[in-house]
Amino acid sequence: MSDPFDLTGDTALVVGAAAGGLGARAALTLGRRGARVLVADLPSRADDLDRTVDSLVSAGASVEALTCDVTDESSVAEAVGHAGRLDVLVNAAGVMLRKPVAETTVEEFERVLRVNLTGAWLLGRAAGARMTAQRGGRIVNFATVYAERVGPVPESAYYSSKAGVANLTRSMASEFGTAGVRVNCLALGVFYPTNMTAPLADAPETLAWFSDRTLLKRLGDPETDLDGPLLLLASPAGSYVTGQVIYADGGWSAW
Repeated sequence: MSDPFDLTGDTALVVGAAAGGLGARAALTLGRRGARVLVADLPSRADDLDRTVDSLVSAGASVEALTCDVTDESSVAEAVGHAGRLDVLVNAAGVMLRKPVAETTVEEFERVLRVNLTGAWLLGRAAGARMTAQRGGRIVNFATVYAERVGPVPESAYYSSKAGVANLTRSMASEFGTAGVRVNCLALGVFYPTNMTAPLADAPETLAWFSDRTLLKRLGDPETDLDGPLLLLASPAGSYVTGQVIYADGGWSAW
């Protein structure tokens, strides 16, 4: 029986893949399963992206680095176009703003939405067109447990953007499904440490609260807890799964 998680011969584009984030781990996971991996991030993250490339090369994976600004339509089109045939898109690009509503400016709010939500739309639109033409493909958007709830940290722009990503995923799945394109959303709990969660090191009581809030009484481990859920959505193993928000959150969303 063939391995349903095997990605040999597939091309995957992972956007937001600079080292230190979950996108870098996603790229490594796909590369280890045989995919040719294109890793992309902002030009300002070039050094960190090189570290991701090094990790894939060390794992024996085929990898190429690209620049991509998800807020720039032409940049997104260039990255997707560079892939040629595109079998998997993982959108892990994102920003967070920890500020109370009253202290958040319109410009700050709109920037978070521009990166997290409009960026997901631009990537999905470009990749969806390519995958629809080739009659198949898989898109995985990274969201968060906060796609349908809020937490103890004031992050209204972030919460709003990720709720949008969840429904954007469903919308694209409904449009692309007849062409054999699956679109899903991976809603993650608190994975620690990553670039995004690293500032919580200065708030150990908050980290402890996050851990205690889960049914498993621990935070997500970037080295072990992402691979399985991601591979289900990015590989033939999940061939009948689309339009879903899959929670990998240690049970956070169960109560």
